Amino acid sequence: MATRLALKFMKQCSTYRKVKLNNNFRHNFCTDASVGTARTPPPPIPKKVPQFSKKGRLFTGAGIGLLIGGGAYASTVDEATFCGWLFNATKLVNPFFAFLDPEVAHRLAVSAAARGWVPIEKRPDPPILELEVWGRRFSNPIGLSAGFDKNAEAVEGLLGLGFGFVEVGSVTPVPQEGNPKPRIFRLRNEGAIINRCGFNSEGIVAVAKRLGAQHGKRKLETTSSSSMNEEEVVQGGKAGPGILGVNLGKNKTSEDAAADYVQGVHTLSQYADYMVINISSPNTPGLRQLQGRKQLKDLVKKVQAARDEMQWGEEGPPPLLVKIAPDLSKQDLEDIAAVALALRVDGLIISNTTIQRPNSVTQNPVSQETGGLSGQPLFTLSTNILKDMYILTKGRIPLIGCGGISSGEDAYKKIRAGATLVQLYTAFAYGGPALIPKIKVELAECLERDGYKSIYEAVGADCR
Repeated sequence: MATRLALKFMKQCSTYRKVKLNNNFRHNFCTDASVGTARTPPPPIPKKVPQFSKKGRLFTGAGIGLLIGGGAYASTVDEATFCGWLFNATKLVNPFFAFLDPEVAHRLAVSAAARGWVPIEKRPDPPILELEVWGRRFSNPIGLSAGFDKNAEAVEGLLGLGFGFVEVGSVTPVPQEGNPKPRIFRLRNEGAIINRCGFNSEGIVAVAKRLGAQHGKRKLETTSSSSMNEEEVVQGGKAGPGILGVNLGKNKTSEDAAADYVQGVHTLSQYADYMVINISSPNTPGLRQLQGRKQLKDLVKKVQAARDEMQWGEEGPPPLLVKIAPDLSKQDLEDIAAVALALRVDGLIISNTTIQRPNSVTQNPVSQETGGLSGQPLFTLSTNILKDMYILTKGRIPLIGCGGISSGEDAYKKIRAGATLVQLYTAFAYGGPALIPKIKVELAECLERDGYKSIYEAVGADCR
């Protein structure tokens, strides 16, 4: 429209100039009665074309040519190759985020995913990575942990990146700001982050509205795809492609933790493929005390009862998981395992961030900041806790390995230590979307290298 108006204006200006020149010519060429002679018309005024307009036309033409040529070439490339280009192109943006404040960079990343400004994975996952857990089909075991999309703003965009599952939250019943800023600190050389956000959340009402809208859209898309091709199996959970988990937290001022988690279950469980009771964040005072045997048993019983009293369809209620800390004693782990087995907890996430500071980070002055440490320095600690819990639960409970994963080999080590699924966050914050397909390819290669035909065969291999 703007181009059309501009052309119309230029045309009108040209017509006006022609009319004006003709009128001047007639006036000057008329007969002068006093002299009796005709005046000679003035010579035409040459049009001046500014040099920049010629350059502008040259660059515009070159740009259009490149777009047309690039589009024509891209149209001849297969979808998988083009998709790979898009994911690799995101590496060019990563240095830009490094110059921003960590929380500002995080906010921009979430906004980009929410608006669809991220590549969409069109390539199928390696068949060896497919598995079924809790009656849900995962196209791959690589998930995004809670903490990235706290308020369920970008579920569709994040699942589109190729994650096997995405976990939103932690979500608190009442909105809260969390701890004062700054509260996120980078240890880039160590591949780590320290955060003390403190469950900053928009609350369950805001999250429920977003998840409700997304749930309806994903279910509609699933129904449409099924009607088009009934033989095609849609990978995912009860509300469409991809698995969605919801991580629940408690408000700092709340004196009844169980009531907070029950409220979250009542409001959000209808939209989730699984729910998580997060009792392991180091940034909410008193939260980790809920990991004690008696406290955990009472809490899980109340939340399970709240879930089970709700009406469910054929798919049944969502599985209920508990997320624990890596800073636990042997006795703590035994107590948690005993409660999980006795109450038939559906799964455990191992682990959250640590308040410890391994030797690999102590030389960095940022390590003195309070908060939970995540990333590569957490890998060994969290993997050892994972292995201990797999042995204590005798492999009867699905475990999600989380902490320090930055490669397919890391994911493979978590699986061999007892994880059925794995999650990452810090490596994704540093590596961006290009990291996801890389990890999946590397993990498939690790499985094939050691002769495994599926994820199931490798789970807990180092504990046998």
